Amino acid sequence: MENRTIAVLLHPEREEALEAACAFMRRMPGFDFLTFADDVDRLAARVPAASLEPIGENTAEVAVVFGGDGTVLRAAEWAQPAGVPLLGVNLGHVGFLAELETSDLGALPEAVSERRYEIERRLVLQVRVSGPEGSWQSFAVNEVSLEKLAREKMLNVLVQVDGRPLSRWGCDGVLVATPTGSTAYAFSGGGPVVWPEVQAMLLVPLSAHALFNRPMVLSPASEVRLEIAGPAPEGVIWCDGRRSTEVGIGQRIDVVASPRPLLIARLAEQPFTTRLVRKFKLPVNGWRQAPGTASC
Repeated sequence: MENRTIAVLLHPEREEALEAACAFMRRMPGFDFLTFADDVDRLAARVPAASLEPIGENTAEVAVVFGGDGTVLRAAEWAQPAGVPLLGVNLGHVGFLAELETSDLGALPEAVSERRYEIERRLVLQVRVSGPEGSWQSFAVNEVSLEKLAREKMLNVLVQVDGRPLSRWGCDGVLVATPTGSTAYAFSGGGPVVWPEVQAMLLVPLSAHALFNRPMVLSPASEVRLEIAGPAPEGVIWCDGRRSTEVGIGQRIDVVASPRPLLIARLAEQPFTTRLVRKFKLPVNGWRQAPGTASC
């Protein structure tokens, strides 16, 4: 009987991530492990009996990610095209993607061994930049952002939805976001919070000088096209703040929903409302309270 394979992916610098990952591996005898290439040696030094290989074209039944949402986004670059579910252990701050807290680590090995987790399918964006000089493409779990390069000049962006012109904005940038990303950059830009099971795309202008500059919720079948018209001749496309390319006049940025979702593993069915209140520390009793009354 072949050993089962689990990916153990961790923050590159945090010592607590290394310690938590090693403690998890020690409690998983009989399993093979995959990890980021940079982490093979330091994990092997702490858990010498473990069978370790760097991630590549290989696969695993699940990837346990020790870090914050940034580490989960890094892990998604491998896991999303490979169809591997990500189970995040939150060692960061807010942590909407890395949901499991360190206090829950004791139950993690048994839950993974017995496959006691549910899988959420998250919408992912696919972006393609094309023009006379060639093309560039990537994916985004949170958002695709078109931002200005020159701080002193606004971007003039023509926005089309489903092949029809929508508006031309003089702005700092434009976001196309997922429901997962609605609590990230899009939230800071004034976009709505969208529950992650909703299939939709968000269109959020950033500091747009226009009468109509409201964020919009689009169909997941929508096709969004962005084009720079000046006066700032150049901008930059960022995908999840991790992958980027510069764009200019004459290039088209097309964003659609990817046919391949990101798979998120969760140990417990925790309503998104509960996560939202806890992560943002929302005052569910209101801002005004009777003297001596403690908030929830």
